[in-house]
Amino acid sequence: MGKVLLGCIADDFTGATDLASNLVRSGMRVVQTIGIPAQALSEDCDAVVIALKTRTVAASDAISQSLQALTWLQAQGAQQFYFKYCSTFDSTPEGNIGPVTEALMDALGETFTIASPAFPENGRTIFKGHLFVGDVLLSASGMKDHPLTPMRNSNLVQVLQEQTKRQVGLIEYSTVTKGPLAIRERISQLKKQGIGLAIVDALSNEDLMKLGPALADLRLITAGSGVAIGLAQNFGIESSDQAVQLPRANGRKAIISGSCSIATNAQVAHFLAQGGAGFAIDPLSLAQGQPTLDHAMRWVEQQSPDHPVLIYATATPESVRAVQSQLGVAQAGAMVEEALSGIAKCLVSRGIHQLVVAGGETSGACVKALGIESMRIGTAIAPGVPWCHAPSPFAQGGHLHITLKSGNFGTEDFFTQAFQKLA
Repeated sequence: MGKVLLGCIADDFTGATDLASNLVRSGMRVVQTIGIPAQALSEDCDAVVIALKTRTVAASDAISQSLQALTWLQAQGAQQFYFKYCSTFDSTPEGNIGPVTEALMDALGETFTIASPAFPENGRTIFKGHLFVGDVLLSASGMKDHPLTPMRNSNLVQVLQEQTKRQVGLIEYSTVTKGPLAIRERISQLKKQGIGLAIVDALSNEDLMKLGPALADLRLITAGSGVAIGLAQNFGIESSDQAVQLPRANGRKAIISGSCSIATNAQVAHFLAQGGAGFAIDPLSLAQGQPTLDHAMRWVEQQSPDHPVLIYATATPESVRAVQSQLGVAQAGAMVEEALSGIAKCLVSRGIHQLVVAGGETSGACVKALGIESMRIGTAIAPGVPWCHAPSPFAQGGHLHITLKSGNFGTEDFFTQAFQKLA
């Protein structure tokens, strides 16, 4: 077995598949694990992506899990390491991006790395250190109302500086456009100035491809998934269609949506407006102990087996705040995750073989409930959102096709397009 070229640590499950998808499309053979494996790697691959669920846990827990993941990746012979976080830099002034980055740098003995959540294909661009979502600043986007990590400052230099003891600098767009040599020279200048971390501007995929070769000598990279598209070239790997082939899909289809992002709200509304069958989960009913699982399963049995069903707790920011005010943020989120993951387990055990899960926290809960430990990454439905093939002890036949969608990703017709793409 060859050595792993790139070892990746992702702070949530949808982010892990997002990163794995970009690596696969660049030609790398990728294994994604759910959590830190208990055993050594058993298959030959170019990159391993370890999916953690550390985005919103206490910073100390995020650091501990990330360092354990790093140790496992080092044992597999990984040559370069990648800490993946959200393309909207979901975090708080206390962490977790800064603290985890510093802990990984310390463990590797590194004095410098970059930070860049840019993913232009999905509308995430950085200019003069400011993160844009589409045509608006991050602080004016729907992320300003995120229930767990509201982002109200678009200046990533300032955001990251609040989270780290190291000095944070910037690699400006004017430097990026000049190519890898100019970027490397800028990195050298920043190091001499005592800068330990640098936000990198990027407005297009071409910028990320220029950035890739400039990072070849960095042992640690921290970024969203976008930077990954420029890294395979450093290892002499070219894009290949062979990396995305999955077994043929069959069986019933379902969608489970727990994200309350603007994008997912639009996707749920579009699916229902097109005549799709949907069952809404009410957190207040869950709090009152109403048998939601039984009701949901009876409803599914009444639907046509030829069409996908949607079970959702997706709601507007106003509705989410109203529920949180009554139940508390943590309790409301935990109840919804438990309900949706229980429903996912029942659906798969009753014959659902094609499953779309929307939302990072929801995806993490569902994957764990389904006993999925690793996934084979396939073709992308939308940038950063691939179909995967995964073993599950609850699936009829032992496997299912599943996609884990970040709440912010995908067009309005994503749910429909997902199954068409798989077919």
